[in-house]
Amino acid sequence: MRNINEDTITQAVIAAMSDCENDRLRTVMTSLVQHLHAFAREVALTEAEWYAGIKFLKDTGHITDDKRHEFILLSDVLGLSMLVTAQNNAKPEGCTESTVFGPFFVDGAPALRNGSDISNGAKGTPCYVRGQVRGLDGEAVPEAVINVWQSDEEGFYDVQRPSESGQHEHRARARLLSDAHGNFSFRSILAMHYPIPHDGPVGALLWALGRHPWRPAHLHFMIEAPGYERLITHVFRKDSRYLDSDAVFGVRSSLIADWVFHESSPGADGEDEEFYTLDYDFVLNPSGAAN
Repeated sequence: MRNINEDTITQAVIAAMSDCENDRLRTVMTSLVQHLHAFAREVALTEAEWYAGIKFLKDTGHITDDKRHEFILLSDVLGLSMLVTAQNNAKPEGCTESTVFGPFFVDGAPALRNGSDISNGAKGTPCYVRGQVRGLDGEAVPEAVINVWQSDEEGFYDVQRPSESGQHEHRARARLLSDAHGNFSFRSILAMHYPIPHDGPVGALLWALGRHPWRPAHLHFMIEAPGYERLITHVFRKDSRYLDSDAVFGVRSSLIADWVFHESSPGADGEDEEFYTLDYDFVLNPSGAAN
């Protein structure tokens, strides 16, 4: 390995991995080294640019914690998250499409009954959501586990809001079960467009590239049931801004739906209130189905 130069370094690094017993790891790392070195050669990467990239990754790690995953944001805005999602979630025609997971899912969301108010104080116009979970052949899927989460009207998820107790308070987030006929329903708040966190390295990168940080209004869903592939997806508001410029490239036409506005209805306190309704069904792909 002596006297390695810019023409021989790539093969030297690959040769150094020849004793790796994990075939998949060796395949992935060999390709990564080849492409990474080719990139450096193609753009004639300078030492200053290399160091700026290293510092960017360091800063990305420093701002990441259990409530904010800056590396997921980086993957999202570079389109890598959606690319990996698309590669790994090809489905037969008729199934609900997948899209990016996002950085704000939380394990252990409260288990609530169908029809419950999941907002738990999150600010926003009331919205009533209902639908059915079905299989590809049209069969109802009972007791499907439905995780749903969203931001409030100001664009913040509950994990981004500090609580007086210091403990995380679940808002606009819940776990439901579909009923015997695959149906589900809940009360929440109107989905609004919002910016991804842009006060860190990823935000600085977006501004430098002349890009915005905004996402169109949407609800997140993760649906799981025995005998079916897990579905991770969004439902987007048809009238939302940024459908054609989503910062994380997650919009699919089949996932766009109408939120229907209703001027008034007897509210819980006896007074009229404006509200929205959303009807959306999900179709799951059977486990092991040919795509």
